Amino acid sequence: MCSNHLIQKYNVPGPRYTSYPTVPYWDASGFSGENWKTLAAETFRATNASEGISLYIHLPYCESMCTFCGCHKRITTRHEVESPYINALLAEWKLYVDLFGEAPVIREIHLGGGTPTFFSPENLKTLMEGILKYAKKAADHEFSFEGHPNNTTYEHLKVLRSVGFTRVSYGVQDYSPIVQKAINRIQPFDKVKKVTEMARELGYESISHDLVYGLPFQTLGDIIDTINKTIPLMPDRIAFYSYAHVPWIKGNGQRGFDEKDIPSGEEKRKLYETGKVLLKELGYQEIGMDHFAQSDDALYKAMTAGHLHRNFMGYTPSKTSLMVGLGASSISDSWTAFAQNEKNIDTYISLVQQGEIPVYRGHILTGEDLVIRQHILNLMCQLKTSWKDENLCFDQLPQVLIKLTEMEDDGLITIAEDSITVTEKGRPFVRNICMAFDLRLQRNNPNTQLFSMTI
Repeated sequence: MCSNHLIQKYNVPGPRYTSYPTVPYWDASGFSGENWKTLAAETFRATNASEGISLYIHLPYCESMCTFCGCHKRITTRHEVESPYINALLAEWKLYVDLFGEAPVIREIHLGGGTPTFFSPENLKTLMEGILKYAKKAADHEFSFEGHPNNTTYEHLKVLRSVGFTRVSYGVQDYSPIVQKAINRIQPFDKVKKVTEMARELGYESISHDLVYGLPFQTLGDIIDTINKTIPLMPDRIAFYSYAHVPWIKGNGQRGFDEKDIPSGEEKRKLYETGKVLLKELGYQEIGMDHFAQSDDALYKAMTAGHLHRNFMGYTPSKTSLMVGLGASSISDSWTAFAQNEKNIDTYISLVQQGEIPVYRGHILTGEDLVIRQHILNLMCQLKTSWKDENLCFDQLPQVLIKLTEMEDDGLITIAEDSITVTEKGRPFVRNICMAFDLRLQRNNPNTQLFSMTI
């Protein structure tokens, strides 16, 4: 386990690195909707035939507020909002298809939220048939969605399986009634068991459970109990996330409990280390940061083959240079640029109805950004990086290595002549290690806290 000294030393605010540069450090100068369309089209033409594209679709509606959640969402019980939003998604997709000029080859689709299963099976079928009408499925496609155990039905699973979905992730969080009450997410084990078994019955190839450590009132016994309940279900993947307490960003949604109710850095790390040991004893392999998979799962195979990728959807088994984000607040990535859609749902719909791709901010990556992005991606996915290739050298590398020497002294990394490798001891601190490469963070050190704590 991590020593208390290291936890105290390295438990600082830091990014989760689903991108570089991270969103707070995007540079708006030089970015425009027209520039974004040009760069997205260029990447599409260069990579569609060889890689295909990824598609992230944000479905922002939830019937109730989970107080641990940091996602962009709108709380409502009015399901008449479904059709107008689906129509806007399909209209936005058609704008991209027209921009590309030929049928995209879709390698990955992920339906995220919000709560995707807020939408009826019929509306989800309309959405997916509308998407695939103008596209081709890659032979090795992976389509996935986030399912809420309380409202995912057999029909949801059946409809999405019929249009090519092979993976579902269920948000479990924790089975403790006290924790569930604090985070306003009451869902008994029997419901999780039922939806997991239904997915297996319908032929889903990969089922994931999302667990969260560091939640209010959560104890070591809660973590042990939650994993023990998970054992008989044996999901193919387990995401074991650290709770990100960011109420200054998410407002009242994360104010349903006091700061004192949240496990401290040392307590929180014990929750993770205990869970990690239990998962490894069950045969799960650790993938990058906060993820575990069985050895026959595509995510583990991708890691061992060196193909593991990380983007705004999290860890994925393969890389596409172009990821199109559809829906309010979605982020797109052309590898050379990022673009985020309008966050307000009504404004988003209005812009799409006017025939505009609804991006409102973005960032065009510099040459330096691209090099740093690759190093951080290597560290997050392979736990090592190298600058043997002169294209991965950069002017500030000597200063970065100086910053890393203290981490080497602490046993978190080993530094060779032209590479660094994260040690087993250093795995919990991979975000801190990436921060040594994050030149934009260092040049613009914020006066106020922007990120959750790294431990």
